[in-house]
This record gives sequence, structure tokens and C-alpha cells, in this order.
Amino acid sequence: MLLPTPPLALYIHIPWCVRKCPYCDFNSHALAGEIPEQRYVAALIADLESQLPKIWGRTVQSVFFGGGTPSLLSPTAVHALISAIQARVTLVAGAEITLEANPGTADKARFLGFREAGVNRLSLGIQSFDESKLKQLGRIHGSGEAHRAAEAAADLFQRFNLDLMYGLPEQTVEQAQNDLEQALRYRPPHLSCYQLTLEPHTPFYHSPPSLPSSEVLDAMESHLHPLLAAQGYESYETSAFARNHDYCRHNLNYWQFGDYLGIGAGAHGKLTGPWGIERQRRARQPEAYMRAVEGGQGVAEQQQVDSRDLPFEFMMNALRLRQGVPVQLFERHTGLSLASLTPLLDQLKAEGWLVADPSRLAPTVRGQFFLNDLLQRFLP
Repeated sequence: MLLPTPPLALYIHIPWCVRKCPYCDFNSHALAGEIPEQRYVAALIADLESQLPKIWGRTVQSVFFGGGTPSLLSPTAVHALISAIQARVTLVAGAEITLEANPGTADKARFLGFREAGVNRLSLGIQSFDESKLKQLGRIHGSGEAHRAAEAAADLFQRFNLDLMYGLPEQTVEQAQNDLEQALRYRPPHLSCYQLTLEPHTPFYHSPPSLPSSEVLDAMESHLHPLLAAQGYESYETSAFARNHDYCRHNLNYWQFGDYLGIGAGAHGKLTGPWGIERQRRARQPEAYMRAVEGGQGVAEQQQVDSRDLPFEFMMNALRLRQGVPVQLFERHTGLSLASLTPLLDQLKAEGWLVADPSRLAPTVRGQFFLNDLLQRFLP
């Protein structure tokens, strides 16, 4: 069965950081010397070119520079990459081009360089404005740099995001609220506000800091979410808030089970075509990735998604959205009939996990709060 092709996004992974944060489980590597910028940019372009036959004729909706710390790249390198993308694929008019930035690796002049290179949305990893909390998190920036970066982003970019964390080591409700109030001073169109979790294979997991109790975490959420709502922010995704519907279009494509080509060390991708739905993965180590691309073997692993796994994969993304997705999207993006899930969906609605709306697949408040439990019901 030939599936209709969903919207397509492009993800570019920049794997280096000045220092690896103890809570981070992303594919990032502490710098040892200078970034091999020219070689890595060449590898990214070659990686993109190798995938053109699989995306030929398709329009790219968004581009996202993630990491790691993409702001370690020079504006010249970012310009070269965006120019190379524009020369090889068709970007939709007004395509969202996001770059993640660390306040400790950029200043206003650098942000201006990124904007002139073609970036039109900046995502700042603030995490906290509290000096002591930033030190406990192992961040390379301080409170002053966080404020200067947020101010520069607000001055230079119409669209920008601030990343905040709560549930930090020994954090009180008042401290979490103060962090959010300081972020709101800059009127970001988008806020990512998420709880610190201890991920396996991280220093924090093996040597846990003293984190707030579940009661304190509940109190934090009961303070932070109403404060955001009062300032006009809509909670449209599990940890994402936006004013005036200024959603992150790139992430929205993920949650709606769209396609994305991921290039760069450790990048993942999902592509739909005559072959069905394919997952791709690149080598995690930057040197191994560059050598693989230079040898014509950029994709380390590719695997077709079994149709039995598609309901779970679709719901794992779609049910992160507070308003869910239209029911038609399931059949359009999986090629499966929703009728096969009708008994399960009816049962989940009766049990209070899903909204009883025949036109949408959406979690109830209970479903949002216990999302992992809900998703397990869709496992094959």
C-alpha cells in the first residue's frame, strides 16, 4: 500500500558542548580543542545529498539545529548550511528555521549573525536564572549571561523560545516561581517548562542530587501552570507553552507523526515512501559519523516500521498534544484503518483516558498526567 507522504522537516544535530551537563542524556560530547567546523559542515551537506532520492520533490516545512550546542557553530557555518539546504531542497515560504543556543556560548553580535544567516527562531537553554541552581546543574553560564541572552533574543527575534526547568536540586516552590517570573519579563512567544528527571547513563542518575519531593513538585506545577495561563500562555504540549498560538512548528510535526530527515552525529529520522515507513539513525560519535559520510555510508541503521507497531508509534507522538489530533490523521499517516482500534478506543474513553470526541484523538487530563500508562495500552 502506497502511503500519502506527510509533511517533511529537516533536523541537523550539532553534537558538541563546552561541557557535558550531569543531567543530560542527549548525544552531546565535551569539546577537546576546536570544532572541526569545515569538515563537519561538509559531512552534513554530503549526508543531505545522499538522502535526496528519498525526499525528491517534497517540500521541507521546517529546519531545526539541535544539539549539543549549535550556537558553538560560527554564523558563517550556519549560513553555509542554510544556503546548501536551500540549493538542494525546496523550503516552504516562511519556513521556520530554529537554532538552539546556550547563553554561555553566544552574545548579541553572534545572535545577529545567526539571524543574518537565515535563522528566524532562537531557542535558548536558560534552565534557570538562579546562580546557585545553574552551578548545581553544571551549566557554563551564570544568571547575568542568562538575562543578557534572553534580552538579546527578545530584541533580535520575533519568534524565540526560552527553556526552563523546575524540580531542580533543593529547589523550593518560591524559587521555581521566581525563575518563571523572570522569564516572563522577556515576553517569550514560546516557553518550554519541564521537570528535571534523572535519566539513565547520566552522572545525576548514578549520584542523585537532593531533589524536591513529589508533594513539592505538585505544588510547583499548581503554581507555575496558572501563572502561565494568566499571562496568556496555552499549554499545547506536555511541556510546551505558547502565546497567540506561536507553536514550534518543527516539534508539532513530530507530534503529528510527520516525516523528518535527521542528519548529523546520532541524528534519527523517519521517512515515508514506497518502502513504507522507515526509521534511520546515524553514528553517535562525531568522528565515526564524519568518516562514515566520507565513505558513503552516512546512515548507520535503517529499519522499516512494522505495521503492528504503528498504532503505538503514532499515539506516542499524537497524545503528547493537549488537543490531540484529528482522527483522519491516523489513517493518513499510518495507512491503517482506525476501525481496528475501535474496541480499545471505546474502552479507553469509558475508563476516562481519552476524550469522548468522535472527530479527535485526545487525552483527558488523567491521560495527560499518566501518559506512559495510557501509551502502554497501544503496545502490540
